[in-house]
Amino acid sequence: MCDDISVQKNVYLDQILAERRSHRRFRPEFCGEDEIRRILHAGLLAPFAAAAVGNSHDYFRRFFVVRKGSESMNAATPLVMRQVEKMSAVLEDAMQNDPALRVKAAGFVRRLSMIQSAGVIPGVGTAPYYIVVAERRGYPPVELQSLAHCLENMWLKATALGLGFQLISVTSQMSRDPAFCALLGLAPGEWELMGCAVGYPADELSPSIRPPVEDVTVWFV
Repeated sequence: MCDDISVQKNVYLDQILAERRSHRRFRPEFCGEDEIRRILHAGLLAPFAAAAVGNSHDYFRRFFVVRKGSESMNAATPLVMRQVEKMSAVLEDAMQNDPALRVKAAGFVRRLSMIQSAGVIPGVGTAPYYIVVAERRGYPPVELQSLAHCLENMWLKATALGLGFQLISVTSQMSRDPAFCALLGLAPGEWELMGCAVGYPADELSPSIRPPVEDVTVWFV
């Protein structure tokens, strides 16, 4: 019986892993708050840097759920757009004297330019929910790794619930923005941030295509 349960668990897990995709278009209707709570709980179960921030009783991780059309969303959106504009200006300036950077960053700069031209940040106000996750800074500084674990858990749970999920990576640039942190009730610079968009997906995407494991693996025996 245990073997059968183990096989069944692995079949479901493999299916969820294969179906996990980045959804950038969402239907307008809101999913239930209970589903959002289940996604947040999955993130709360993710590993964290206990040696850096203390034991599991510390308030090391927080979640902020921003609903589309809310006053908080209306306040957050221009702050994030301002950061996009700042990133674009700084990067374009750096590229002027760095040919290698011009080649490497050209695609990213074009994307930032498209966002500014459209006046819309994908996922921020375009999805039913914009979720910001905060991880307390500690030493050694491994907050981004902890956030990666957290967001992956949330992503997989959203996939299992049939919901779309999109990382909003510009959120990581907001951790020292006084106005954005004030909106969340956090002290600037004390927390690392990452964000995501969640909602019912507008499109059904095919599974990700990856090379065979043996093509990208070296065994040392």
